[in-house]
Amino acid sequence: MGDDSEWMKLPIDQKCEHKLWKARLNGYEEALKLFQKIDDEKSPEWSKYLGLIKKFVTDSNAVAQLKGLEAALAYVENAHVAGKTTGEVASGVVNKVFNQPKARAKELGLDICLMYIEIEKGEAVQEELLKGLDNKNPKIIVACIETLRKALSEFGSKIISLKPIIKVLPKLFESREKAVRDEAKLLAVEIYRWIRDALRPPLQNINSVQLKELEEEWVKVSSAAPKQTRFLRSQQELKAKFEQQQAAGDADGGDDDEEEAVPQVDAYELLEAVEILSKLPKDFYEKIEAKKWQERKEALEAVELLVKNPKLEAGDYADLVKVLKKVVGKDTNVMLVALAAKCLAGLAAGLRKKFGQYAGHVVPTILEKFKEKKPQVVQALQEAIDAIFLTTTLQNISEDVLAVMDNKNPTIKQQTSLFIARSFRHCTPATLPKSLLKPLCAALLKHINDSAPEVRDAGFEALGTALKVAGEKAVNPFLADVDKLKLDRIKECAEKVELVYGKKTGGAAEKKEGKPTSGKTPALSGTGGDKETKDAATKPGPLKKAPTVKSGGPPKKGKPAVAAGVGGAGPKGKKGPETKEIFESELSIEACEEKAAAVLPASCIQQLDSGNWKERLACMEEFQKAVELMERSEMPCQALVRMLAKKPGWKETNFQVMQMKLHIVALIAQKGNFSKTSAQVVLDGLVDKVGDVKCGSNAKEAMTAIAEACQLPWTAEQLVAMAFSQKNPKNQSETLNWLSNAIKEFGFSGLNVKAFISNVKTALAATNPAVRTSAITLLGVMYLYVGPPLRMFFEDEKPALLSQIDAEFEKMQGQTAPAPTRGISRHSGGGGDDGEEEEQEDIGNDVVDLLPRTDIGDKITAELVSKIGDKNWKIRKEGLDEVTSIINDAKFIQPNIGELPAALKSRLNDSNKILVQQTLSILQQLATAMGPNIKQHVKNLGIPVITVLGDSKNNVRAAALATVNAWAEQTGMKEWLEGEDLSEELKKENPFLRQELLGWLAEKLPALRSVPSDLLLCVPHLYSCLEDRNGDVRKKAQDALPFFMMHLGFEKMAKATGKLKPTSKDQVLAMLEKAKANMPAKPAPPAKASSRVVGGAAPAKFQPASALAEDSGSNTMESKPDPKKAKAGGASSKAKGVQGKKVLSKPNLKEDDDKSGPIFIIVPNGKEQRMKDEKGLKVLKWNFTTPRDEYIEQLKTQMSSCVAKWLQDEMFHADFQHHNKALAVMIEHLESEKDGVISCLDLILKWLTLRFFDTNTSVLMKALEYLKLLFNLLSQEEYHLTENEASSFIPYLILKVGEPKDVIRKDVRAILNRMCLIYPASKMFTFIMEGTKSKNSKQRAECLEELGCLVESYGMNVCQPTPGKALKEMATHIGDRDNTVRNAALNTIVTVYNVHGDQVFKLIGNLSEKDMSMLEERIKRSAKRPSAAPVRQVEEKPQRTQNVSANASMLRKGPAEDMSSKLKIMYRTYRIQNRNMGSHSETVHTVPREFQLDLDEIENDNGTVRCEMPALVQHKLDDIFEPVLIPEPKIRAVSPHFDDMHSNTASTINFVISQVASGDINTSIQALAQIDEVLRQEDKAEAMSGHIDQFLIATFMQLRLIYNTHMADEKLDKDEIVKLYSCIIGSMISLFQIESLAREASTGVLKDLMHGLITLMLDSRVEDLEEGEQVIRSVNLLVVKVLEKSDQTNILSALLVLLQDSLLATASSPKFSELIMKCLWRMVRLLPETINSINLDRILLDIHVFMKVFPKEKLKQCKSEFPIRTLKTLLHTLCKLKGPKILDHLTMIDNKNESELEAYLCRVMKHSMDQTGSKADKDTEKGASRIEEKASKAKVNDILAEIFKKIGSKENTKEGLAELYEYKKKYSDADIEPFLKNSSQFFQSYVERGLRLIETEREGKGRIAASTGISSQMEGTCVPASTHTVTSSIGNTNGEEVGPSVYLERLKILRQRCGLDNAKEDRPPLTSLLSKPAVPAVASSTDMLHSKLSQLRESREQYQHLDLDSNQTHSSGIGNTLASPSSAAANIDDLKKRLERIKSSRK
Repeated sequence: MGDDSEWMKLPIDQKCEHKLWKARLNGYEEALKLFQKIDDEKSPEWSKYLGLIKKFVTDSNAVAQLKGLEAALAYVENAHVAGKTTGEVASGVVNKVFNQPKARAKELGLDICLMYIEIEKGEAVQEELLKGLDNKNPKIIVACIETLRKALSEFGSKIISLKPIIKVLPKLFESREKAVRDEAKLLAVEIYRWIRDALRPPLQNINSVQLKELEEEWVKVSSAAPKQTRFLRSQQELKAKFEQQQAAGDADGGDDDEEEAVPQVDAYELLEAVEILSKLPKDFYEKIEAKKWQERKEALEAVELLVKNPKLEAGDYADLVKVLKKVVGKDTNVMLVALAAKCLAGLAAGLRKKFGQYAGHVVPTILEKFKEKKPQVVQALQEAIDAIFLTTTLQNISEDVLAVMDNKNPTIKQQTSLFIARSFRHCTPATLPKSLLKPLCAALLKHINDSAPEVRDAGFEALGTALKVAGEKAVNPFLADVDKLKLDRIKECAEKVELVYGKKTGGAAEKKEGKPTSGKTPALSGTGGDKETKDAATKPGPLKKAPTVKSGGPPKKGKPAVAAGVGGAGPKGKKGPETKEIFESELSIEACEEKAAAVLPASCIQQLDSGNWKERLACMEEFQKAVELMERSEMPCQALVRMLAKKPGWKETNFQVMQMKLHIVALIAQKGNFSKTSAQVVLDGLVDKVGDVKCGSNAKEAMTAIAEACQLPWTAEQLVAMAFSQKNPKNQSETLNWLSNAIKEFGFSGLNVKAFISNVKTALAATNPAVRTSAITLLGVMYLYVGPPLRMFFEDEKPALLSQIDAEFEKMQGQTAPAPTRGISRHSGGGGDDGEEEEQEDIGNDVVDLLPRTDIGDKITAELVSKIGDKNWKIRKEGLDEVTSIINDAKFIQPNIGELPAALKSRLNDSNKILVQQTLSILQQLATAMGPNIKQHVKNLGIPVITVLGDSKNNVRAAALATVNAWAEQTGMKEWLEGEDLSEELKKENPFLRQELLGWLAEKLPALRSVPSDLLLCVPHLYSCLEDRNGDVRKKAQDALPFFMMHLGFEKMAKATGKLKPTSKDQVLAMLEKAKANMPAKPAPPAKASSRVVGGAAPAKFQPASALAEDSGSNTMESKPDPKKAKAGGASSKAKGVQGKKVLSKPNLKEDDDKSGPIFIIVPNGKEQRMKDEKGLKVLKWNFTTPRDEYIEQLKTQMSSCVAKWLQDEMFHADFQHHNKALAVMIEHLESEKDGVISCLDLILKWLTLRFFDTNTSVLMKALEYLKLLFNLLSQEEYHLTENEASSFIPYLILKVGEPKDVIRKDVRAILNRMCLIYPASKMFTFIMEGTKSKNSKQRAECLEELGCLVESYGMNVCQPTPGKALKEMATHIGDRDNTVRNAALNTIVTVYNVHGDQVFKLIGNLSEKDMSMLEERIKRSAKRPSAAPVRQVEEKPQRTQNVSANASMLRKGPAEDMSSKLKIMYRTYRIQNRNMGSHSETVHTVPREFQLDLDEIENDNGTVRCEMPALVQHKLDDIFEPVLIPEPKIRAVSPHFDDMHSNTASTINFVISQVASGDINTSIQALAQIDEVLRQEDKAEAMSGHIDQFLIATFMQLRLIYNTHMADEKLDKDEIVKLYSCIIGSMISLFQIESLAREASTGVLKDLMHGLITLMLDSRVEDLEEGEQVIRSVNLLVVKVLEKSDQTNILSALLVLLQDSLLATASSPKFSELIMKCLWRMVRLLPETINSINLDRILLDIHVFMKVFPKEKLKQCKSEFPIRTLKTLLHTLCKLKGPKILDHLTMIDNKNESELEAYLCRVMKHSMDQTGSKADKDTEKGASRIEEKASKAKVNDILAEIFKKIGSKENTKEGLAELYEYKKKYSDADIEPFLKNSSQFFQSYVERGLRLIETEREGKGRIAASTGISSQMEGTCVPASTHTVTSSIGNTNGEEVGPSVYLERLKILRQRCGLDNAKEDRPPLTSLLSKPAVPAVASSTDMLHSKLSQLRESREQYQHLDLDSNQTHSSGIGNTLASPSSAAANIDDLKKRLERIKSSRK
């Protein structure tokens, strides 16, 4: 077992691959445990094992394999990535597990297969199992069959596809192995359970004995439908439902679930198709035409034999069908007719849907042939036509059927009716729409009145079937005129009908119909019906007599059947079966008088016919009063109107009486139950008066009221007929005017267009112009509803008239029909919606149906057809020309066009392209001429046109596309999508065809509400197009994806990828995911309103909310049905327009309804996903010179998911007005939808860049206005632009800076200024720099100016990549040929000069003489007006500032921005705020001189100090009344400057470095100053490279010298020493800021350096010096820099060695070791970032050596436990970061077995493994404050120890207490007892008292502070900066520098260098300096600097409103704002550099 220990230590995944089986066994066991333990299915652990699972199942050791299988099963069940392993693991199971002798192994293998099926990988598993059936090993075959059977029995036939299994079954039955045969038998039984008899045909040919056995088994199978018992992961709802049912004992849930559970499998699907065309006898076509009937019979028998195959392969059967049809139609031998019919039946059955295209040819022939009496012929024909019916739809053959319904031959009529009856049985209510029922029922109604009884019976049967299928609701309207006897007969037939599709649908409808509630008629569809129904229910009184049996459907046009039992349906009897309640029986005049007398005053009745008009008028007034007071139920309308009509009636001569009379009629119609009978009494009179000047308006009012009561269609028809039957033109024109208006008010539904058209034609021919004008106006109104087809009726009018009509139509173009305002009130109640929908669809079509059509069948002669097929192209052309003229002459034609389709079809692939194009134009003509009836030719003519889309010539393709569109306009899309034709076309690998067809589908699909399921057949080909090698095809396929998905759903589409190769599959699935995001919502169903709006959705207000809801719900693919989207969809619902054309709705009047709701939809992670896509190059990068279409399309697609549909339409409209609208909307929504705007910001900015390329100025101005508002909002929200947003927007904005228009340039500059608040100026700089390279000189100039402004506002730090490079670039423009650019470049550099001084010249480098002189001249000029300039600039650019709240904790994170740049931005904002005087008048007084420090002046000033007093800020000055001393500068001689010695740099450096260690303090200081100068200049700093160690050695030698010699020297002035210290520390800080140089320091040197620095920190003598505290603080800062910037391996190593030495040295103080350990802790915190750059082997070697010197026991004996804890922390952190790999880094240790280190690491690893590798949270990185760190026990102790140490020290006690208070508040459970119990009683009570005091103080002030966000800052971001212990900066966890105080220290050091005294009495103490803005008494340079710093601070404080005492301010106000190293440094850098210049000048 010696080697066991080896593998025991390995991680699990390595064990699983070990060569020892025991190791693997153990690995599998552990893996199993691990898999069961991981509860997150997406855990990264899973991915580790992806490649191993196959090895688990194929292990060569049987014992290990069993465990491996268990582990694999657990993996598949729990891991979300398991699906990726399906193929390899399943194949492993089949080949290596199923052949195992152990049953358990097989069982597990089977379970694994089933588990894969459960995780949706069924297809792959099935594929492997089927492959297994070909294995030679019978064991494997048996196991595979068993697995398939088990899978089928558990998952059901929906999931396990049976076709491939059934295909191999016969082969399995032939196996030699009995076991295989038996297992196959069991499988066959299981399959039978699911598909029953569909299994018989495929197994027909197996051994008869086996078949018999099977039959016996099958009989035993229970007849209950099987149910799925195990469910896929995606079917969890189903599973839940199933379990509920189980629980409920299947009480009643059973039946409805059955439908769902078992899909009925069609045996046809399981069969193999047979190809028969090639097997036809060679001479078949000759024989079939032979004279002898025997030969013809032979030919037919050969076909009959072939078509017996149950499934035939698709092919071109046109010729075969043609000859068979000829035999059926023309052959004299009836036996052959029967035989040919059988052949056709066989063909239809074998080809199914593929036969559909020939159905239209054959059906008429077969129906005609029914005249044969012989039963065998009739039967054969019946079979044939029934088989053919199944291959097509009733809709397609309805024309042919209707054509023979009127045949004289009764047998034909009878057989046709019977055929219709049989066909109906196959229909469902959905496939039997009203539009189809209407003509068929009308024809059948004639049959039931036929003289021949057999015809009548057949008619009854057909109608009964229709009633049963479609339900009474749909059919009753057509049966309104049938008398009771016949109706009962129809119902009786309906009872007997057995439907094919079960009784479900029809029955349900019927049950409802059977019991009309409370005497209401069954609620009826159609607007008409609705209204009457409701009336019927509410009309009591006399109307009860009206028969309320059944009410007719909506008043449909043109069926000349008069409502039964109703007296006189008006003059024209035109109205369809009318609804009866609106009529009542006519009353005799006596009855009327009697009824009227009952309700009117007697006097009124007597005066009615008085001779005196005044009496008549009085009578009318009384009459009116009486009517007004009457109740609806008591008003005898007919009696009253007859009274009014009594003599003088409508011949009344007095207009006042007449006006009253007409008004009363209107009142009666409004208030009473006004019937058509009453209406007929008055209408004549109304028409008579409508033209009257005085009474006309009253007459119209009455007409309208009657129209409301009796329906507009009826009223209008009566009125128009009456108007045109009298002669008065005024009445005619006014009636037409009234009608125009009424149509607008009532809507168009139900109007009889044809009746009006004849009257309009009369009117157009009238001599009176007014009548003509009215007629044209009426046509205009009708056009709104009917659309373009209306014009067809007037084609033959005179040209002059026609042009007037066209002008009127033109006016109406683009207008939307208004929403109906009348005629709704009463029918809003209920009503079948499908009826209404029908109505809607019918209008346009009906108009077209009314057109008189010519039959051109007889003109298509055989001669013409042969011409079209002639060999000579000229003759072919003649033939086509003839066809064109025939169609042109006929204008509108009937669908019968004889042999023309076949002839034209063959011309579509004519070799002469001109003829192809001519044929296409004929087909286009044909579509217009034939109208919707062209449907029946789609299959035989339309699909061939699609083939032409593959033509290589562009113009031919364009013509084909136009033709297809013209056809689709007439037919709708359903016909095209049904069947396999389209998918067959897509299958062809022709790139042109593919791209055109996909483009066409992408255009058409979005408009459809539903599609045939056959669309799914196109999907596999769509996928192959996605990978087509032609880019355009791929693009079109991608564009079409979302629309396919919109109809088919994501699930189906994803499932269809199963057949693809794995690589393709992943790609396609990724595209599907993308398409899912862009998928549009389905168009909402047309809104139900009582009027129909062609080309427009009905107004939103009538749109039932449910329609919207259900629309978004039904849309399965929408992961979240977005109500917003649904709403938008609803608004633009594509209503079915004219001729079934889908027209995008025009926005209707109620636009605002659709436009509520947000305009930007927040898609979670949408922006991040888009960025990822762009990064991964899944979409185009937004980078172009001018936007190409694909960019626009891409943006559109990305926007579709997150921008409201209607807004997007505006945004991408072709017309700029719409863009302006869109921008206006966006501006309006900006404030209210902040989050939405931010979530779509990248898209909005991209869209705006597109607007920058528009030529329209108004759009541009609007866009810029929006941008200004947008950036203001973003800066208020403290949002930061991501890189992606910036790079795709800023370059395009900068283009606009060069606009010629001033206004625009100004706006763009303003926007650029604002952008700096949300995007770092330094990054902006780069973009603007790019802009200076433009060809546009205006742009160059503006960019240069902008750069100047940036430098001025933000200092030199903005210059990227370095100030040197940037300035060189700018300087090149001084020589530009354009004057403005030259000026701009000069101004910019002068600006830089003002900020940066003479150094500019160094940075610029060499300029040509001319340029240089220009520059110098300009600089001189600018120097003349010194301090004015900056002030002026401030006033000019107030936009540059924006007051951003400085509350750091509130910063919102911009996704890609880290905290440090936030702080930079805040910092920058402060600086800007101080530049902007006007912005904050209360806090910053406009004292320009205080802020506008002109350092340049000071620099140029050589030592004479001008003491001007600046105006003071009004502060409380109580504590500064002491006299102020002006510091004396000490002037020192300047040493030879570096630049003179530039010649041989290296030797110079060596010399200077040697001086650093000099014993003479001054020499040393000067040397250090020179080195510092070098280090500060980027371009010179490199010179130091290679001299670093040398310099550091010199430095720490000098440190030792000071420590040992100078400090002890009494004579030396201590100020000198402080000065030297300052210089050393200053130059070191400069060095350690340059990372590349810092890294050069070697371990040994760093060790000595750290030793020197720590010794200095602990030197008590330094503390006693005046400035000592400052020095120590600076050292502190330096140590942090050294730790961070030097080579991490070296410094870590140095610290370890130093620690080891310090612990060994008895002399060294414990404090020394403690500080080293603090440095080590600091390093440990940095480890997560630096671990990768560290040489671990070296570090571990050092630790190893350390542990050797200090074994554990020895460490434990140390006084302090710190060393051992430090070591542990370091090791733990390393283990945590590196994991098990840490053990690979022990290479440098010689005999590692003896090393304590290795054992320790192993222990740590094991321990961390036990915690399942949970990563401890790396709070260290979080930049949280030290206190916030959820510290481990040790850390807590450290923190508390620190705090108590502070409390104990005299100076920091207050701060310590404050920290303790904070700490206790934060960690209320923290235990401080241990720290108190060792201390004195006095100390304990002191601490308690102190805490109480702080509490009361805070409580009081906290209330004020809390509101300003301080308290949160104290808790969150602050690490109090302590004053002088090392803890402040080293113990500061933030890896960042401490606030400005440090820089103050630096400043002091620098002051000393300059020789300015730092005498104590010079200035207030540090604390007050920090808390109150110091007011320098004199403008000496350094005080100015102080003032600048304090200002900085002040600005910070004014945001924090601190009014704590100064001490606290210090600890919490300033110390808080921890600038990240770079930003703080960067910002103080400027000051530093200026100081340097002052320094050098003062020397």
